[in-house]
Formats: sequence, structure tokens, C-alpha cells
Amino acid sequence: MTADRRAMLYGLGAVGLWSTVATAFKVALAHMTPLELMWIASLVSWAVIGVLVVRRGQVAEALGRGWRTAAWAGLMNPVAYYLVLFAAYDRLPGQEAMALNYTWALAMAFLAVPILGQRLTPMDVVAGLVAYAGVWVIATRGAVFDVAFADPLGVGLALVSTLIWALYWLLNVRDRRSPLVAQWQNFSVGVPVLTVLLLAGPGLQWHGATGLAAGVYVGLFEMGIAFVLWQLAVSSVSRTAKVSNLIFLSPPVSLLLLHFVVGEPILPSTLVGLVLILGGLGLQQWQKAPAAPADA
Repeated sequence: MTADRRAMLYGLGAVGLWSTVATAFKVALAHMTPLELMWIASLVSWAVIGVLVVRRGQVAEALGRGWRTAAWAGLMNPVAYYLVLFAAYDRLPGQEAMALNYTWALAMAFLAVPILGQRLTPMDVVAGLVAYAGVWVIATRGAVFDVAFADPLGVGLALVSTLIWALYWLLNVRDRRSPLVAQWQNFSVGVPVLTVLLLAGPGLQWHGATGLAAGVYVGLFEMGIAFVLWQLAVSSVSRTAKVSNLIFLSPPVSLLLLHFVVGEPILPSTLVGLVLILGGLGLQQWQKAPAAPADA
């Protein structure tokens, strides 16, 4: 098997798992609060990634340098990002929160201007206009000339989560930690913070096996195994674009799972908005493809 084919399989595995997490979020949040889900999922992910760090012989690296970066990075991811994202999922239909969350790549392109000193191309602007037109369609649920959003707080939380995620990656441009070690250190910071928040708040309560299983699933796959598979795909493929485009497969599968598992009716406004968002992301990907060297 060639390296590229293996990378594609890793990428398909990651995208397949990410396609299920919107459903897992909604199932878990039907039984527990966003903070409880965040604590369970983070604890599971911290343990899973810790096992992988041990198996790969990176314990010394994980316990050594990098904690100064982890001190703030862990507060952004997992704490701030996932708490805000889960709060959005708690208020919105899963299909809307999922679609809005896909605008993080565009948010990163715009935030890179003041943070990294990069310039926007005309295509970046067009891509942003197309994608955020989709956000407007979803936020208004098709009533595009009505500024009364169906759930303005939920939409705001979903969009804030994209800003946090984009900022996290932009601020980590100079992070020299290996990805797996960085993820484990970040969770090592995040889990104690989440524990304090949980104990200071409602505490952890038993909500039944279904809620617990969904929370474990989120930690195991959304924050754990899918991350590792994606890192393997990106690091072993000859051209990043070959696997990055796989992410476009996730939203349609997510919609179908939300419909058949959670029972959400697929709103026409979600379909139109999602097409616009993916179209904007496609335009952004298309302009970057020629710039990548053939042997990148």
C-alpha cells in the first residue's frame, strides 16, 4: 500500500468519526449539561492520548518542556472552545450548529490578517461573502429578510466557537511541541480547570447509561482517535490538499445521522446554507491548490 493511499484511509477514518459527533453531542446533551459532557469527554480524551504518548515513548517529552504554552492553550482548547461549542449545540438543532461550525476556516483566514500580517486575496473576500451568506440563511432559517433570528444566542455561541478555534490554531503557529504531546499537555491543563468548574457548579450527576456512553464516545473519537488519525493522514500524504478536501464529506453524513438517529427534520434552510458555506470553503481551497508545490 502506498503512503498516499494509507493517508487517505487515515483521513477517511477521521472524517467518518467526525461525521458522527454532531449526533453524539445531541444525544449526550439530551441527558446532561454542556459542562458535564465537557468534563467526561475531556477526561476520556486525556486518558486515551496519555496511553498513546506512553506507547510512542514520548513520556519524557510530555513531562518536560511546553507547559508554558499549554497553560494558555489548554484554556482555549479544550476548555473555552468545547464549552462554547457544546452550549451552542445545547440551544440549536444539531444540523445548524454543525453547519455554522464549519466557518472556522474562513474565520482563520480573516483573523490571520491582524495576527500574522497576512493579506486577503479577492478570492478570500468572495469566499467569505458566499459562506457567511450561508450563515445568514441558517441563522434566519430561510427568512433572509427578517433580522429576528430563531435563536440569536445559539447562533452567536456557534460563531464564537469558530473564532476561538481559529485563534487557537493561529496562536499555535509557532508551537514546537509534537501534536500528540501538545494535545495531552493541553488536556492536562484543561481537565483540572473543568473539574473545579464542575465542583463549584452543579457537580456531576448520574444521567443514565445512554448519556454516559455518548460522553465517552465524544471523548474517545471527537477529541481522541479522530485527532490522531487526522494527524497521521496529514503527516504522511504527499500533498495536504489530497486529504484536506475529505472534510467536505462530513456534513452530508452528519445531516443524515442527525435525521435518522436523533430524529431532526432536515430544514431546507440548513441545506441551502450548508451548500453556501461549503461553496465558500471550496473557493478558498481552490485558490490554495495551485500554490502547493507538486512534492509538498
